[in-house]
Amino acid sequence: MSATPKVGTSHNGKDMHYSVGAMIKRGDTYLLIERNTPPFGFAGPAGHIDEGELSEDAVRREVQEETGFQLTNVTLLTADEELDWNWCRRGIEVHSWYLYEGSIEGDVDETNVREVKSIGWYTKEQIKTLTLEPVWKYWFKKYNII
Repeated sequence: MSATPKVGTSHNGKDMHYSVGAMIKRGDTYLLIERNTPPFGFAGPAGHIDEGELSEDAVRREVQEETGFQLTNVTLLTADEELDWNWCRRGIEVHSWYLYEGSIEGDVDETNVREVKSIGWYTKEQIKTLTLEPVWKYWFKKYNII
């Protein structure tokens, strides 16, 4: 979890955090974690951007912290998309998202056991049956994965 998340003001005047996420695909499967902290559900590696941190640096950090993998071949899919229904455990109801896709290197050797219950590779059909974290349900629908 970020020590000091980047904070802004949403279009409707509410406090807003900035977040990043990684859509990581290998063959016909996607890397998902099952969150151990709210918001619960399956999700791609994601988290807050720290104050003064670039979004690409933040997504690389979050992937490493939550999976142990190094994110490579990073491509920005969505930049600064404000979601006024996306809450976090810090009490903020609006997040501006930067979604990336990329590849990974290394092995799962260390996960953040406080935040991650499990990690695995899932097909599109399997993803349709999972309880997804709400923002990841949104991303998977937006990019026609489910």
